[in-house]
Amino acid sequence: MRGDIHLTKFLTQMKHVFFWKRMLKRTYLSKEERTAPGFKAAKDHMTLLLGGNASGELKFKPLVVYHSQTPRAMKGYSKAHLPVVWRANKKGWVTRTVFQEWFISYFKPAVEQYYHSKNLENKTLLILDNAPGHPPNLEDFVDNVEVIFLPPNTTCLIQPMDQGVIATFKAYHLRRTFSEMIKFLNGDAERTPREFWHDYHIMKAIDNLAEACKEVKPRTMKLAWREIHPELFADMLTVEQPLQNAHQDIAELAHHAGFSEVNEADIVELLQSHEEDLSNEDLMEMEQQRAHDGKDDELGNEEPQRFLTAKDLSEAFDLLDKAMAIFTEKDPQRERSSEANRIIMSGYKCYRELYEQKKKRVQQQTLDSFLKVPANQGIHSPKLV
Repeated sequence: MRGDIHLTKFLTQMKHVFFWKRMLKRTYLSKEERTAPGFKAAKDHMTLLLGGNASGELKFKPLVVYHSQTPRAMKGYSKAHLPVVWRANKKGWVTRTVFQEWFISYFKPAVEQYYHSKNLENKTLLILDNAPGHPPNLEDFVDNVEVIFLPPNTTCLIQPMDQGVIATFKAYHLRRTFSEMIKFLNGDAERTPREFWHDYHIMKAIDNLAEACKEVKPRTMKLAWREIHPELFADMLTVEQPLQNAHQDIAELAHHAGFSEVNEADIVELLQSHEEDLSNEDLMEMEQQRAHDGKDDELGNEEPQRFLTAKDLSEAFDLLDKAMAIFTEKDPQRERSSEANRIIMSGYKCYRELYEQKKKRVQQQTLDSFLKVPANQGIHSPKLV
Protein backbone atom coordinates (compact mmCIF):
# COMPACT_ATOMS: atom_id res chain seq x y z
CA MET A 1 0.00 0.00 0.00
CA ARG A 2 2.76 2.49 0.89
CA GLY A 3 4.47 2.74 -2.48
CA ASP A 4 1.78 4.78 -4.25
CA ILE A 5 0.08 6.47 -1.34
CA HIS A 6 -0.67 10.17 -1.77
CA LEU A 7 0.24 12.91 0.71
CA THR A 8 -3.44 13.44 1.51
CA LYS A 9 -3.67 9.82 2.65
CA PHE A 10 -1.11 9.94 5.45
CA LEU A 11 -3.21 10.39 8.58
CA THR A 12 -2.38 10.53 12.26
CA GLN A 13 -4.08 10.94 15.63
CA MET A 14 -2.65 11.70 19.06
CA LYS A 15 -4.26 11.96 22.47
CA HIS A 16 -3.42 14.74 24.87
CA VAL A 17 -4.46 15.59 28.43
CA PHE A 18 -5.96 19.08 28.51
CA PHE A 19 -6.62 21.17 31.63
CA TRP A 20 -9.47 23.28 30.33
CA LYS A 21 -9.63 25.85 33.16
CA ARG A 22 -6.03 26.60 34.02
CA MET A 23 -4.89 30.22 34.35
CA LEU A 24 -1.46 31.87 34.23
CA LYS A 25 0.20 31.35 37.61
CA ARG A 26 1.16 34.97 38.29
CA THR A 27 -2.39 36.28 37.87
CA TYR A 28 -4.48 36.87 40.97
CA LEU A 29 -7.09 34.49 39.53
CA SER A 30 -4.65 31.59 39.80
CA LYS A 31 -3.34 32.67 43.20
CA GLU A 32 -6.87 32.91 44.63
CA GLU A 33 -7.73 29.42 43.44
CA ARG A 34 -4.56 27.89 44.88
CA THR A 35 -5.36 29.25 48.34
CA ALA A 36 -9.06 28.39 48.25
CA PRO A 37 -10.26 25.17 49.95
CA GLY A 38 -11.71 22.23 48.06
CA PHE A 39 -11.38 20.98 44.53
CA LYS A 40 -9.31 23.14 42.17
CA ALA A 41 -10.86 23.75 38.76
CA ALA A 42 -7.33 24.12 37.35
CA LYS A 43 -6.87 20.38 37.91
CA ASP A 44 -10.03 19.40 36.08
CA HIS A 45 -9.07 17.91 32.76
CA MET A 46 -10.29 16.09 29.69
CA THR A 47 -8.47 13.89 27.21
CA LEU A 48 -8.37 15.11 23.63
CA LEU A 49 -7.73 13.19 20.44
CA LEU A 50 -6.48 15.50 17.69
CA GLY A 51 -5.45 14.62 14.17
CA GLY A 52 -5.62 15.05 10.43
CA ASN A 53 -3.73 14.29 7.23
CA ALA A 54 -0.27 15.26 6.01
CA SER A 55 -1.52 17.77 3.45
CA GLY A 56 -3.27 19.73 6.20
CA GLU A 57 -6.52 19.70 4.23
CA LEU A 58 -8.31 17.29 6.56
CA LYS A 59 -8.64 17.96 10.28
CA PHE A 60 -10.81 15.77 12.43
CA LYS A 61 -13.31 17.05 14.95
CA PRO A 62 -11.55 16.84 18.31
CA LEU A 63 -12.56 13.80 20.33
CA VAL A 64 -13.15 14.83 23.95
CA VAL A 65 -13.32 12.26 26.74
CA TYR A 66 -14.48 13.63 30.09
CA HIS A 67 -15.25 12.05 33.45
CA SER A 68 -18.88 13.20 33.47
CA GLN A 69 -21.41 12.36 30.78
CA THR A 70 -23.41 15.55 31.26
CA PRO A 71 -21.66 18.39 33.13
CA ARG A 72 -24.06 21.00 34.46
CA ALA A 73 -23.17 23.57 31.80
CA MET A 74 -24.01 21.07 29.05
CA LYS A 75 -27.46 20.04 30.24
CA GLY A 76 -30.05 20.40 27.52
CA TYR A 77 -27.58 20.46 24.63
CA SER A 78 -27.57 17.69 22.03
CA LYS A 79 -24.25 15.89 22.39
CA ALA A 80 -24.55 14.65 18.81
CA HIS A 81 -24.40 18.25 17.62
CA LEU A 82 -21.49 19.57 19.66
CA PRO A 83 -18.46 21.00 17.80
CA VAL A 84 -16.51 18.02 19.18
CA VAL A 85 -17.03 14.26 19.37
CA TRP A 86 -18.09 13.84 23.02
CA ARG A 87 -17.50 10.71 25.06
CA ALA A 88 -17.31 10.03 28.81
CA ASN A 89 -16.06 7.42 31.23
CA LYS A 90 -15.08 7.35 34.89
CA LYS A 91 -11.43 8.26 34.32
CA GLY A 92 -11.88 10.57 31.35
CA TRP A 93 -9.43 8.46 29.34
CA VAL A 94 -9.25 7.34 25.73
CA THR A 95 -9.65 3.62 26.34
CA ARG A 96 -9.46 0.95 23.65
CA THR A 97 -13.25 0.77 23.65
CA VAL A 98 -13.57 4.53 23.16
CA PHE A 99 -10.93 4.60 20.42
CA GLN A 100 -12.41 1.63 18.57
CA GLU A 101 -15.90 3.14 18.65
CA TRP A 102 -14.53 6.50 17.43
CA PHE A 103 -12.51 4.76 14.72
CA ILE A 104 -15.57 2.97 13.32
CA SER A 105 -18.29 5.59 13.83
CA TYR A 106 -16.36 8.79 13.08
CA PHE A 107 -12.93 8.22 11.52
CA LYS A 108 -14.06 5.82 8.79
CA PRO A 109 -16.99 7.90 7.43
CA ALA A 110 -15.05 11.19 7.76
CA VAL A 111 -12.15 9.84 5.72
CA GLU A 112 -14.43 8.28 3.11
CA GLN A 113 -16.33 11.55 2.71
CA TYR A 114 -13.07 13.46 2.28
CA TYR A 115 -11.76 11.05 -0.35
CA HIS A 116 -15.07 11.21 -2.21
CA SER A 117 -14.95 15.03 -2.27
CA LYS A 118 -11.40 14.89 -3.69
CA ASN A 119 -12.16 12.04 -6.10
CA LEU A 120 -9.44 9.93 -4.47
CA GLU A 121 -9.17 6.20 -3.93
CA ASN A 122 -10.15 5.11 -0.44
CA LYS A 123 -6.71 4.08 0.79
CA THR A 124 -5.19 5.27 4.08
CA LEU A 125 -1.97 4.96 6.05
CA LEU A 126 -2.76 5.74 9.70
CA ILE A 127 0.18 6.47 12.01
CA LEU A 128 -0.40 6.15 15.76
CA ASP A 129 1.78 6.37 18.82
CA ASN A 130 2.22 3.16 20.80
CA ALA A 131 -0.35 3.95 23.50
CA PRO A 132 -2.42 1.50 25.60
CA GLY A 133 -5.66 3.05 24.34
CA HIS A 134 -4.95 2.13 20.70
CA PRO A 135 -6.29 -1.35 19.82
CA PRO A 136 -3.65 -3.41 17.97
CA ASN A 137 -6.25 -4.93 15.63
CA LEU A 138 -7.77 -1.77 14.10
CA GLU A 139 -7.22 -3.07 10.58
CA ASP A 140 -9.77 -5.82 11.29
CA PHE A 141 -12.59 -3.27 11.48
CA VAL A 142 -12.19 -1.41 8.17
CA ASP A 143 -10.83 -2.10 4.73
CA ASN A 144 -8.18 -0.02 2.97
CA VAL A 145 -6.55 1.26 6.17
CA GLU A 146 -3.00 0.27 7.08
CA VAL A 147 -2.08 1.12 10.67
CA ILE A 148 1.52 1.78 11.70
CA PHE A 149 2.41 2.08 15.38
CA LEU A 150 5.43 4.22 16.18
CA PRO A 151 8.19 2.56 18.23
CA PRO A 152 7.90 3.06 22.01
CA ASN A 153 9.38 6.27 23.44
CA THR A 154 9.56 8.02 20.07
CA THR A 155 6.35 10.06 20.23
CA CYS A 156 7.99 13.36 21.17
CA LEU A 157 10.59 12.86 18.43
CA ILE A 158 8.59 11.89 15.36
CA GLN A 159 4.82 11.76 16.05
CA PRO A 160 3.54 14.53 13.69
CA MET A 161 0.98 15.96 16.12
CA ASP A 162 3.78 16.42 18.67
CA GLN A 163 5.90 18.44 16.22
CA GLY A 164 4.20 21.75 16.90
CA VAL A 165 0.55 21.01 16.12
CA ILE A 166 -0.66 20.36 19.67
CA ALA A 167 1.50 23.18 21.06
CA THR A 168 0.00 25.57 18.50
CA PHE A 169 -3.52 24.36 19.28
CA LYS A 170 -3.03 24.97 23.02
CA ALA A 171 -1.69 28.46 22.38
CA TYR A 172 -4.63 29.28 20.12
CA HIS A 173 -7.06 28.03 22.77
CA LEU A 174 -5.48 30.25 25.42
CA ARG A 175 -5.51 33.21 23.03
CA ARG A 176 -9.20 32.68 22.32
CA THR A 177 -9.91 32.47 26.06
CA PHE A 178 -8.25 35.83 26.68
CA SER A 179 -9.99 37.30 23.62
CA GLU A 180 -13.32 36.23 25.12
CA MET A 181 -12.30 37.83 28.41
CA ILE A 182 -11.52 41.14 26.68
CA LYS A 183 -14.85 41.03 24.85
CA PHE A 184 -16.59 40.45 28.19
CA LEU A 185 -14.77 43.34 29.87
CA ASN A 186 -15.45 45.73 27.00
CA GLY A 187 -19.18 45.09 27.32
CA ASP A 188 -19.41 46.85 30.69
CA ALA A 189 -16.90 49.01 32.57
CA GLU A 190 -18.00 47.44 35.87
CA ARG A 191 -17.10 43.91 34.82
CA THR A 192 -13.96 42.21 36.11
CA PRO A 193 -11.75 39.31 34.96
CA ARG A 194 -12.80 37.48 38.13
CA GLU A 195 -16.45 37.51 36.98
CA PHE A 196 -15.50 36.20 33.55
CA TRP A 197 -13.38 33.39 34.99
CA HIS A 198 -16.02 32.43 37.52
CA ASP A 199 -18.55 31.96 34.71
CA TYR A 200 -16.11 30.22 32.34
CA HIS A 201 -17.54 26.71 32.20
CA ILE A 202 -16.79 23.58 30.19
CA MET A 203 -19.25 24.38 27.39
CA LYS A 204 -17.38 27.62 26.69
CA ALA A 205 -14.08 25.73 26.82
CA ILE A 206 -15.39 23.23 24.26
CA ASP A 207 -16.45 26.03 21.92
CA ASN A 208 -13.02 27.60 22.25
CA LEU A 209 -11.06 24.40 21.71
CA ALA A 210 -13.12 23.54 18.62
CA GLU A 211 -12.42 26.98 17.14
CA ALA A 212 -8.74 26.77 18.15
CA CYS A 213 -8.47 23.48 16.27
CA LYS A 214 -9.93 25.12 13.15
CA GLU A 215 -7.38 27.94 13.45
CA VAL A 216 -4.41 25.60 13.05
CA LYS A 217 -3.26 26.21 9.47
CA PRO A 218 -2.74 23.45 6.88
CA ARG A 219 0.90 24.54 6.60
CA THR A 220 1.43 23.89 10.32
CA MET A 221 -0.10 20.44 9.92
CA LYS A 222 2.02 19.72 6.86
CA LEU A 223 5.33 20.81 8.39
CA ALA A 224 4.72 18.47 11.33
CA TRP A 225 5.37 15.47 9.07
CA ARG A 226 8.96 16.42 8.21
CA GLU A 227 10.50 13.93 10.66
CA ILE A 228 8.54 11.01 9.22
CA HIS A 229 8.68 11.85 5.51
CA PRO A 230 11.28 14.64 4.94
CA GLU A 231 11.48 14.17 1.16
CA LEU A 232 7.86 15.25 0.79
CA PHE A 233 8.61 18.63 2.35
CA ALA A 234 11.93 19.53 0.75
CA ASP A 235 10.36 22.56 -0.95
CA MET A 236 9.03 24.02 2.32
CA LEU A 237 12.05 26.11 3.32
CA THR A 238 10.30 28.92 5.17
CA VAL A 239 9.63 28.05 8.78
CA GLU A 240 6.54 29.61 10.33
CA GLN A 241 6.45 31.06 13.82
CA PRO A 242 2.79 30.63 14.77
CA LEU A 243 3.68 29.78 18.37
CA GLN A 244 5.79 32.87 18.95
CA ASN A 245 3.14 35.08 17.38
CA ALA A 246 0.42 33.49 19.50
CA HIS A 247 2.47 33.94 22.68
CA GLN A 248 2.91 37.63 21.91
CA ASP A 249 -0.82 38.00 21.26
CA ILE A 250 -1.67 36.31 24.56
CA ALA A 251 0.72 38.57 26.48
CA GLU A 252 -0.85 41.67 24.92
CA LEU A 253 -4.37 40.46 25.69
CA ALA A 254 -3.39 39.62 29.28
CA HIS A 255 -1.95 43.11 29.74
CA HIS A 256 -5.13 44.61 28.28
CA ALA A 257 -7.15 42.61 30.82
CA GLY A 258 -5.09 44.13 33.64
CA PHE A 259 -2.49 41.40 34.19
CA SER A 260 0.53 43.63 33.60
CA GLU A 261 2.87 41.20 35.40
CA VAL A 262 2.43 38.48 32.76
CA ASN A 263 5.26 37.78 30.32
CA GLU A 264 5.85 35.20 27.59
CA ALA A 265 7.71 32.89 29.99
CA ASP A 266 4.52 32.62 32.07
CA ILE A 267 2.59 31.68 28.95
CA VAL A 268 5.08 28.97 27.98
CA GLU A 269 4.97 27.62 31.54
CA LEU A 270 1.18 27.35 31.46
CA LEU A 271 1.07 25.67 28.07
CA GLN A 272 3.73 23.15 29.08
CA SER A 273 1.94 22.40 32.36
CA HIS A 274 -0.63 20.35 30.42
CA GLU A 275 2.06 17.69 30.11
CA GLU A 276 2.66 17.37 33.85
CA ASP A 277 1.46 14.35 35.80
CA LEU A 278 -0.97 14.87 38.66
CA SER A 279 0.21 14.04 42.18
CA ASN A 280 -1.42 11.32 44.27
CA GLU A 281 -3.18 14.04 46.28
CA ASP A 282 -4.49 15.58 43.07
CA LEU A 283 -5.75 12.20 41.89
CA MET A 284 -7.57 11.63 45.19
CA GLU A 285 -9.27 15.02 44.92
CA MET A 286 -10.20 14.23 41.33
CA GLU A 287 -11.69 10.90 42.40
CA GLN A 288 -13.81 12.65 45.04
CA GLN A 289 -14.99 15.15 42.47
CA ARG A 290 -15.82 12.36 40.00
CA ALA A 291 -17.83 10.58 42.70
CA HIS A 292 -19.75 13.80 43.30
CA ASP A 293 -20.35 14.31 39.59
CA GLY A 294 -21.34 10.68 39.25
CA LYS A 295 -24.07 11.13 41.85
CA ASP A 296 -25.40 14.07 39.88
CA ASP A 297 -25.44 11.96 36.72
CA GLU A 298 -27.23 9.11 38.49
CA LEU A 299 -29.97 11.24 40.03
CA GLY A 300 -31.90 10.95 36.81
CA ASN A 301 -33.16 14.51 37.00
CA GLU A 302 -34.63 15.48 33.68
CA GLU A 303 -32.39 17.85 31.76
CA PRO A 304 -33.72 21.34 31.06
CA GLN A 305 -35.09 21.49 27.55
CA ARG A 306 -33.65 24.06 25.17
CA PHE A 307 -36.09 25.23 22.51
CA LEU A 308 -35.45 27.72 19.74
CA THR A 309 -38.95 28.99 18.96
CA ALA A 310 -40.11 31.02 15.99
CA LYS A 311 -40.61 33.90 18.39
CA ASP A 312 -36.98 33.62 19.53
CA LEU A 313 -35.84 33.61 15.92
CA SER A 314 -37.98 36.61 15.02
CA GLU A 315 -36.59 38.60 17.95
CA ALA A 316 -33.03 37.67 16.94
CA PHE A 317 -33.68 38.76 13.34
CA ASP A 318 -34.99 42.12 14.57
CA LEU A 319 -31.83 42.70 16.61
CA LEU A 320 -29.61 41.73 13.68
CA ASP A 321 -31.56 44.02 11.35
CA LYS A 322 -31.08 46.91 13.79
CA ALA A 323 -27.35 46.21 14.01
CA MET A 324 -26.99 46.11 10.23
CA ALA A 325 -29.00 49.32 9.91
CA ILE A 326 -26.50 51.07 12.21
CA PHE A 327 -23.61 49.89 10.03
CA THR A 328 -25.37 51.14 6.91
CA GLU A 329 -26.41 54.52 8.29
CA LYS A 330 -23.33 55.43 10.33
CA ASP A 331 -20.38 53.99 8.42
CA PRO A 332 -19.06 56.48 5.83
CA GLN A 333 -17.47 53.57 3.94
CA ARG A 334 -20.49 52.14 2.19
CA GLU A 335 -18.56 49.29 0.63
CA ARG A 336 -17.39 48.10 4.05
CA SER A 337 -20.86 48.15 5.63
CA SER A 338 -22.36 46.38 2.62
CA GLU A 339 -19.75 43.62 2.82
CA ALA A 340 -20.22 43.24 6.59
CA ASN A 341 -24.00 43.00 6.22
CA ARG A 342 -23.65 40.45 3.44
CA ILE A 343 -21.45 38.27 5.67
CA ILE A 344 -23.88 38.61 8.58
CA MET A 345 -26.89 37.66 6.47
CA SER A 346 -25.04 34.71 5.00
CA GLY A 347 -23.97 33.61 8.48
CA TYR A 348 -27.50 33.25 9.85
CA LYS A 349 -29.11 31.92 6.68
CA CYS A 350 -29.58 28.53 8.39
CA TYR A 351 -31.78 30.20 11.02
CA ARG A 352 -33.87 31.90 8.33
CA GLU A 353 -34.45 28.48 6.79
CA LEU A 354 -35.35 27.06 10.20
CA TYR A 355 -37.83 29.91 10.72
CA GLU A 356 -39.51 29.21 7.37
CA GLN A 357 -39.77 25.53 8.27
CA LYS A 358 -41.49 26.41 11.53
CA LYS A 359 -43.93 28.72 9.72
CA LYS A 360 -44.81 25.99 7.22
CA ARG A 361 -45.34 23.54 10.06
CA VAL A 362 -47.77 25.93 11.75
CA GLN A 363 -49.62 26.48 8.48
CA GLN A 364 -49.97 22.72 8.06
CA GLN A 365 -51.21 22.37 11.63
CA THR A 366 -53.77 25.10 10.98
CA LEU A 367 -54.97 23.33 7.83
CA ASP A 368 -55.22 20.02 9.66
CA SER A 369 -57.24 21.70 12.41
CA PHE A 370 -59.56 23.25 9.84
CA LEU A 371 -60.21 19.87 8.24
CA LYS A 372 -60.92 18.19 11.59
CA VAL A 373 -62.97 20.86 13.42
CA PRO A 374 -66.72 21.09 12.64
CA ALA A 375 -67.74 24.22 10.75
CA ASN A 376 -69.70 25.64 13.72
CA GLN A 377 -66.63 25.63 16.01
CA GLY A 378 -63.89 28.22 16.09
CA ILE A 379 -60.41 27.44 14.88
CA HIS A 380 -57.58 28.40 17.19
CA SER A 381 -54.29 28.98 15.42
CA PRO A 382 -51.44 27.12 17.07
CA LYS A 383 -48.54 29.14 18.40
CA LEU A 384 -45.30 29.33 16.51
CA VAL A 385 -42.80 26.99 18.12
